[in-house]
Amino acid sequence: SGIGRALAVEFARNGLRVVVAARRKDALDELVTAIRSEGGDAHALELDVANVTAVAPAMEAVDDEFGGIDVVVANAGVGLETWGGKLAWQRCSNTIAVNIAGATATLVALLPRMVERKRGQLVGVSSLAQYRGLPRNAVYSASKAYLSTFLESVRVDLRGTGVSVTDVRPGFVRTPMTSKNKHTMPFLLDADEAARIVWRGVQARQSVVAFPWQLASVVRTVSVLPNSIYDLAITRARSG
Repeated sequence: SGIGRALAVEFARNGLRVVVAARRKDALDELVTAIRSEGGDAHALELDVANVTAVAPAMEAVDDEFGGIDVVVANAGVGLETWGGKLAWQRCSNTIAVNIAGATATLVALLPRMVERKRGQLVGVSSLAQYRGLPRNAVYSASKAYLSTFLESVRVDLRGTGVSVTDVRPGFVRTPMTSKNKHTMPFLLDADEAARIVWRGVQARQSVVAFPWQLASVVRTVSVLPNSIYDLAITRARSG
């Protein structure tokens, strides 16, 4: 759903064969049908990335079936706003399982094969939230900071291998997950518009695709503020 669905549609519209993976078979079947109705080539893979031991075998089977996957997109993500004083492991574990463990398992599943083939692209959907810890989003912000740092390290390691890495850092995008947000969401984008921006960045093999540019510029500036100023500013912004 959300960005993942829009990305699958956009990639298919641009001529790519897409294999979409998710836990819910009904949602997968509906998406595949929608893509095929537009003349696209889409296939479903029922997979829960939080079950990390199942990820590599499933992706390797798809890689074998279709003669090599060129682009791997790790998009699955969850988030739950929780005040820091009420954090407990059961509120943290699912976000860690999906956003950190699941994303990592997805990105590394075919990496040795890509390096051997000397071609391929890893795309991880992080967030502008990775720049600083957001109030009530400790685990989500941390998970996205992990993903961006992971992608940067792998990108440097893979120089000269023929395998590129793209770190996607969206701001606020209208999705089922963000529909639950009670705070303001400046520069909110539709998922389809976000997908077009990501597609252009992936096609150009950009190392980082951060958008919308207005919010990305603000966040980069905020990332270098002293903690005392940041704490006051972000608290006022969230309360006002």
